[in-house]
Amino acid sequence: MVKVCVTGIGLISALGGSLEDSWRNLLAGKSGIRLHQPFPEITPLPLGLIGQQPAGLTMLTQLVISSTLQDAGLVLPLADCAVVIGSSRSYQASWEMLAQQMYEDAANLPVSSFGNWLDTLPHMNAIASARQIGASGIVLAPMAACATGIWSIAQAALLIQTGQCQQALAGAVEAPITRLTLAGFEQMGALAKTGAYPFDLHREGLVLGEGASVFVLESAELAKQRQAKVYGEILGFGLTNDAYHTNSPEPEGKSAIAAIKQCLESSCLSPADIDYIHAHGTATQLNDRIESMVIQHLFPQGVAVSSTKGSTAHTLGASGALGVAFSLMALKHQILPPNVGLQQPEFDLDVITAARLSKIRHVLCLSFGFGGQNAAIAIAR
Repeated sequence: MVKVCVTGIGLISALGGSLEDSWRNLLAGKSGIRLHQPFPEITPLPLGLIGQQPAGLTMLTQLVISSTLQDAGLVLPLADCAVVIGSSRSYQASWEMLAQQMYEDAANLPVSSFGNWLDTLPHMNAIASARQIGASGIVLAPMAACATGIWSIAQAALLIQTGQCQQALAGAVEAPITRLTLAGFEQMGALAKTGAYPFDLHREGLVLGEGASVFVLESAELAKQRQAKVYGEILGFGLTNDAYHTNSPEPEGKSAIAAIKQCLESSCLSPADIDYIHAHGTATQLNDRIESMVIQHLFPQGVAVSSTKGSTAHTLGASGALGVAFSLMALKHQILPPNVGLQQPEFDLDVITAARLSKIRHVLCLSFGFGGQNAAIAIAR
């Protein structure tokens, strides 16, 4: 089997404008969550904004890709590089603005004011990414709710493992602070009032955040050939679906357990081999309870666990990609990142509350999305 290495990482979040800034602030126990009122008709909410105003998907994507390529030491164009860039919301903000324009001034609106609306179709961000790097090979645009980031990395790894390419740009970008997204989560009763507290007894719900994380994945052969620095190796992954409900996880976590087992099997690992689990940890009642149950069912007591959403907020489709980036930094520095926001644990897990030095060889990163999308990925030093 072809070994797949990570040779470049780009990350932008409410916690910092770069991977290093975000990592440093995470280890210091800081949070990028603040009270914001991005739209006058919506009351102020805790949000993970990168700037003062909601970010644009196009600019966020361009910035994160540039920093990824710089980190990997790659020079454009990259004609043979596959592109797998996912997003769960994609250009939703643009569509909402377009709909508002049409609604407010339908009679007087010239067709030209719609611009090139084709550029805002859900898959067009991946195509724009391919144009940015001069890639003319495979382009994929996964959408799997909050499991999008891990699914994107898994698909890119599979392309390399099966010999369809030797190099891929993979990850996810999310700019989800839109009226409809906020109103939808509010209506579900899923939004927190003060902040994100994963696995806490008094957790209130999720906090929406913006973010992006993109990676350069390469075959070990190509990485060695160009003497690239290597953050880690993608060992295997598991992808399943509950086939149960639109927004509630299956109560016994059967498909989530199946995804993790599939991931461990494809990675040739046992549960005891995992040194750290980067949990999905959304701080909602249901997710944290069922995820804790799944971890307790599969892993020996004492495995280190943390969710970084108390720091970055929940970046939806990008959250798994941010999780993989933080997991790779944990492997590189041999430091377990803290579960910021945890005061009173509800579950019998070894949740990391402050950055901790530890011997880490194998990391598992988890994502669970609406529609019962389950994703697990295993990474090694």
